[in-house]
Amino acid sequence: MKKKFKLEDLDCANCAAKMEAAIKEIPGVVSASVNFLAQKMTIEAPDEMFDDIVKKAAECISKVEPDCKVVW
Repeated sequence: MKKKFKLEDLDCANCAAKMEAAIKEIPGVVSASVNFLAQKMTIEAPDEMFDDIVKKAAECISKVEPDCKVVW
């Protein structure tokens, strides 16, 4: 499954790069990208693991930038 999510309050391109790198380290992630200009995150992962991976990705994002939120 591949899905895009809107990110709110993503303030920094460097933070977006850190988030993307952290998300790619989550077991099961096939691909991930965080686009600072579009304020979007794209994740591709197996269907049966997808919801859990998105929750872990949201945790990674909040560790890098606490004010940034994932819009489901």
